[in-house]
Amino acid sequence: MKNIGLFCAASEKIEPVYARHAREFGKWIGERGYTLIYGGAAKGLMEATAEAAKEHGAHVVGVVPEVLIERGSVSKIPDETVTVANLSERKDVILDRSDILIALPGGIGTLDEVFHVMAAATIGFHDKKVVFYNVNGFWDSMAALLEEYRSKNFLRGETDKYFAFADSPEQLKEIIEQ
Repeated sequence: MKNIGLFCAASEKIEPVYARHAREFGKWIGERGYTLIYGGAAKGLMEATAEAAKEHGAHVVGVVPEVLIERGSVSKIPDETVTVANLSERKDVILDRSDILIALPGGIGTLDEVFHVMAAATIGFHDKKVVFYNVNGFWDSMAALLEEYRSKNFLRGETDKYFAFADSPEQLKEIIEQ
């Protein structure tokens, strides 16, 4: 069984194509019998993925900062809710409990999460990979940026060990199941 950590948008103001891909990914997680570990917000791609995963049999874990509880923004979907003090603690719990981490489209929070995980991998804190699910080319500029960093020797180690890009659902599934 795999524990899949998820980083993504909690926004309701994004194009519907992203939610469609999030739901398809969640459905696949559930059908495979995997566990989804995510930020526990009741909005956006987080909610779409968790809902589909749960509907199709996944165990769902929400890792929720206290501020989301105070705002009443916590999803009712998770089988298990882990309350944490802040965003830093949430990143650490998701990382610790996951075998692999997937980045669907997202904003500043998602960037913070993926860079946290990748930075820790570069100095040997773990050997987990972040996979950028490149829905509609969302992560194209990130791929170009990281390639530029790699070409100028600003990235450490074998980067394919700590991040990858998946341009299709098939590529994403293949990477997860390696």
